[in-house]
Amino acid sequence: MNDESLANRTTLLPDRHPAKDFFICDIVDAAPKGDMAGLEHPVFSLSTKPDKRLRRYEHNGNWIEIRPGSDGLATVFDRDILVFCISQLIAGMNEGREVAQSVRFQGVELLTATNRMTTGRGYDLLKGALERLAGTRISTNIMTGDKEITKGFGLIESFEIVRETRDGRMQEIEVKLSDWVFEAVKAKEVLTLHRDYFRLRKPIERRLYELARKHCGRKQEWRIGLELLKKKCGSTSKLWEFKRLIRKVVEDDERSDHMPDYSVRLEEGANGHDLVVFRSRGTVPSLNKPSNDAVGPLQPDTYHAARLEAPGWDVYELERTWRDWMAMSDAPLPKRPDAAFVGFCRKWQARKGSP
Repeated sequence: MNDESLANRTTLLPDRHPAKDFFICDIVDAAPKGDMAGLEHPVFSLSTKPDKRLRRYEHNGNWIEIRPGSDGLATVFDRDILVFCISQLIAGMNEGREVAQSVRFQGVELLTATNRMTTGRGYDLLKGALERLAGTRISTNIMTGDKEITKGFGLIESFEIVRETRDGRMQEIEVKLSDWVFEAVKAKEVLTLHRDYFRLRKPIERRLYELARKHCGRKQEWRIGLELLKKKCGSTSKLWEFKRLIRKVVEDDERSDHMPDYSVRLEEGANGHDLVVFRSRGTVPSLNKPSNDAVGPLQPDTYHAARLEAPGWDVYELERTWRDWMAMSDAPLPKRPDAAFVGFCRKWQARKGSP
C-alpha cells in the first residue's frame, strides 16, 4: 500500500456491526492484592508480528514475567476475546445468574460484537488469537511475610472449538478463563469501554485508550511524562520513535477527534520534558444515575472511580465500612448510591491519606 493510499484511509475502522457496551478486565490490577499494588506492566504486545521476547518487570522486590508461547505473545487485538468473555459474565452477574469459569459462545457472536470480519479470514484470525492467549504464560512472586511464592498462570487456561462447518468456520467456541481473570470478574474489577475501542486501527491507540480510561476516568484531565507513558505502553521503540508514534496519534485526533472518550495532546513540560495530556470528552457514563434499590449493588465503574479517589486502599473494605456506617446512621439512604460511595472514598482519603 503506497503512502497516498494510507493517507486516504479513514482514521477509524468501519463500523461493521452494531454493538453494545463492553467491559474490560484490568488484568494487571487483578494481581494478588497488596503484593503488586500499583503495578501497571503491559501484558499484551503492541506488535502485529510474532513477538517472542520474554518480558520482566520488577517493583519493590516483586516481579512479573510474561512468557510467549510458540506463536508469540498475546497482542492488544487478542484482548478482544477476553473483553467479550468478561462482558458475558458481567452481564450474567448483573442479571443475578450464576457464572462459570468457562464461557461458551458462537464464533460469529464474538466477531460481530468486536467489530471483526465474519469472513473465513476473520475466523482464521480468531483461532490464532485463541492460541496466543492460551500460550502466553505469566509468572509472579508473591511475598508473604518471610516467604516468597512463585505462581504461574495463563490469560486463558484452555479453549475448545466445539464444532466447525465444512468451510472451516467455527460454530461454537468454549473458553476457560484463568483463575486470575475469573477472580477479577467476580470482584467486578472491570471498566466499561466505548464501542469505538474496537474500531481503533493501531495497537498504540488501543493501549493509550486503556490507560486513559483507567487513569483519567471521569476526571477532566490526566497528564503523564512521555518516558513513563512509553513504559506503561510496553513499547520497545527508542524514545524518539515512540514520540513520533504519539505525535501521529495526536495529529490524527486533532484532525478527526477519533479517540473515544478522551482527546490526546502532546505538550512540552518543565525542563523541556514532553508530556502527553488526555482530556475527557464528557462521554464516559455518569455515576449520578437514580437508583430504585436503595443501597443495592454498585456499578462496576464505581469501584474504579473509588480507586482513583482513594489510591492504595482496598475499595471493597471501604465499601463494607461505608455500608456499616449507613446502617448505624440516622441519615436517609442515598438516592444515588454510586456517587455517594465515591464521595465517601474521597473524604476517607482526605482524612486518612495513603495506607
